[in-house]
Amino acid sequence: MLSFRNPYFLFLLIPVLLAALSVFFTKKRTFSARVPNMVPAVKSVRVRLFETVPPLLKVLALVLVCFALARPQKVDRQEIPPTEGIDIMLVLDTSYSMAALDFSPNRMEAAKTAAADFVMKRKNDRIGLTVFGGAVLLSCPLTLDYNSVLSGINSARLNMTLADGTAVGDAIVTGVNHLKNSKAKSKVMVLLTDGRSNVGMVTDMTLAAKTAKSFDIKIYTIGTAGKGKAKIPTGNALMPVAFIEEDLDEPTLRLIASITGGEFYRAKNTEELNGIYSRIDSLEKTRFEVKTSSSYTDYYNYLLIPALFLFLLAVLSERTLFRSIP
Repeated sequence: MLSFRNPYFLFLLIPVLLAALSVFFTKKRTFSARVPNMVPAVKSVRVRLFETVPPLLKVLALVLVCFALARPQKVDRQEIPPTEGIDIMLVLDTSYSMAALDFSPNRMEAAKTAAADFVMKRKNDRIGLTVFGGAVLLSCPLTLDYNSVLSGINSARLNMTLADGTAVGDAIVTGVNHLKNSKAKSKVMVLLTDGRSNVGMVTDMTLAAKTAKSFDIKIYTIGTAGKGKAKIPTGNALMPVAFIEEDLDEPTLRLIASITGGEFYRAKNTEELNGIYSRIDSLEKTRFEVKTSSSYTDYYNYLLIPALFLFLLAVLSERTLFRSIP
């Protein structure tokens, strides 16, 4: 963006232009009186040039000087990214029960889509991804590279930890280990599961939640399971679909969220799951004061040099080509 640092100097253009008009009219009357008997074919042209060219060059030079004094400059403004935001660890259940078809197309894919949408809405927050089943795996450490997080979410698949069961306690402790040393102003874990903790080293969910709280980590828990039985693919051509019982440990998930200052949400379908992530997104917004950095490039030299050239040209033309006629 081009602007003027000292725009009030542009008012000097008014007297410069008024003076120029006055000089032009005065010179015209003076030369008409001094050379009434000139040969019209040649000398009248020279007289007219003498009347206009040198004064015009001087006026142009003064105009450029006025603009140079106004100090034109190009201003480049850039937003300064904040130095701290929220650190968020997404903890995603990949146990085989996440293949249930009560979500579209299934629990696993619905959870991945909702998590990816959540990531794409964030800005200036570090996000990581931990997946778990019967074991826990850090898929992506905390990072501002959202493409890496999205790649980790996209790569998540059923039973990717190669261990049966649902180790909720181990997943919480792993998330805590990756968040506890964070210098962020807020530390958040979003835990999504459709079952209950039935394997792993950490069996006391209350202790796991209190550990998270001791490091100021807030846990949002999401239960993804419809009410009652749910269909699940078997991979058997003779019986392609089986039914599994609802096994969501809602009281424990609710307790984990309560201890850490988070919230528990129950999603019974894809639409509800998307709404829950949107809700968490709105609750965990970082409000930064917008700061900008400005750099200035001055252009007055590009005006002063031509102004000097025009002034010298005007003086030389008066003394040579358009020398005053006695």
